[in-house]
Amino acid sequence: MPKDYLERILKARVYDVAIETPLDLAPALSARVDNTVLLKREDMQPVFSFKLRGAYNKMVNLPAAALRRGVIAASAGNHAQGVALSAHRLGCEATIVMPVTTPQIKVQAVTDRGAEVVLAGESYDEAYSHALTLMKRRKLTFVHPYDDPDVIAGQGTIGMEILRDHPDPIEAIFVAIGGGGLISGIAAYVKRLRPEIRIIGVQPVDSDAMAQSLAAGHRVRLPRVGLFADGVAVKYVGEETFRLCRTLVDEIVLVDTDQICAAIKDVFEDTRSILEPAGALAIAGLKTYVKREKLREKTLVAIACGANMNFDRLRFVAERAEIGESREAILAVTIPEKPGSFKAFCALLGPRSVTEFNYRYADPGEAQVFVGIEVKSRRETADLLKALSRAGLAAQDLTDNEMAKLHVRHLVGGRAPSIENEIVYRFEFPERPGALMRFLDSMSGGWNISLFHYRNHGADYGRVLVGMQVPAKDKAAFRRFLSELGYRYQDESRNPAYRLFLAR
Repeated sequence: MPKDYLERILKARVYDVAIETPLDLAPALSARVDNTVLLKREDMQPVFSFKLRGAYNKMVNLPAAALRRGVIAASAGNHAQGVALSAHRLGCEATIVMPVTTPQIKVQAVTDRGAEVVLAGESYDEAYSHALTLMKRRKLTFVHPYDDPDVIAGQGTIGMEILRDHPDPIEAIFVAIGGGGLISGIAAYVKRLRPEIRIIGVQPVDSDAMAQSLAAGHRVRLPRVGLFADGVAVKYVGEETFRLCRTLVDEIVLVDTDQICAAIKDVFEDTRSILEPAGALAIAGLKTYVKREKLREKTLVAIACGANMNFDRLRFVAERAEIGESREAILAVTIPEKPGSFKAFCALLGPRSVTEFNYRYADPGEAQVFVGIEVKSRRETADLLKALSRAGLAAQDLTDNEMAKLHVRHLVGGRAPSIENEIVYRFEFPERPGALMRFLDSMSGGWNISLFHYRNHGADYGRVLVGMQVPAKDKAAFRRFLSELGYRYQDESRNPAYRLFLAR
């Protein structure tokens, strides 16, 4: 396998199908972070993602006999579309294996480009395994999404374009990492010609396979990955991409879901384009790095690597963007249950805008208020909590409380004084027909559901908050139920958001 990618990248055949995307200034974001931020607009490719480059470069270099037999790939989205379009251009058959949890919009996008879609497994790993089986059975050529020199070289043409379009100094280039193909290709080119430029990878905190692998010195397989940024939800990075990243990547920055949502909003405000979560990952990492390093007046490049966003997901992004930018605080505040107390509470908030207010009478002595407040920073939130405390009002910051943000804000006022033996769990299950019935069928007939909240966030996985009345004598049976169910879960019975707003 080649050690030097420069020649491969220079010879890469990508422009038969891909375009040379612009390197655009993000003026509003640049002003906010006090640096020059340039966005490499890979969201403008024909398939709205950079994946087309690597897929086509791999396939155009295949022998004619291999093209006649056809190709196969495993993907839940962008790579699938890249392979399908490339196959259409080259006149060969393409089979794409996708998880059964893949949203219909992505399946349709692939079939519309002429590829055969096979649905198999509930995760990428299971789809990948099935694709390898079909590959052997049908004698097809597998087009890997990232761990292939030709794929890496195709993605490396992005680095070539950046240096050609901006010969002036660049402090750092920020790149999303899933399996590592994109950052490996960009780093292989940039570090050969401009080694002073820092190459910084960005991963979600719950999908950080490359970060863990580099820290351990060997590839680490994650037991599970978060699915909000599904384009980088990879449990096990590539062998070749890991080798390149160990040598060429300067560091990896981790960001959370709220920070990704804030980055989507940042790009929208500057470009009026909507990136998918993985597509905005580099921007979120850039902002985190600037804040940590206190950078000023530098030139920074972020790869806007994809825009295949489900429309239904926008509601969730809008809800969380202000929190990710530290421009909204979510508080639980206890105020006296008497006339004038609400007015006094609002007076303490001063000129700040209230973004959300949830309350229902539950006790003659005191009221629990769930409130969202516009703030400028986390420090302002801390100052507000101190002001409330000085006024004799108990308050808790729920801004980072996932249960509060996903569920409780929609359930406030749901106290049930007569409920006995209630426990509360948060579950994630594949968003597919029958998943909810499987959950309900697995439960004991004697466990009453006392609370249930679900919202469709346009993601591949559904999130449900469930309250159940489970007597002490059934605790062992309940633990068996959790084990056999196979869904991710979190015990929320002691969560302060539950105890303040929903518990007996």
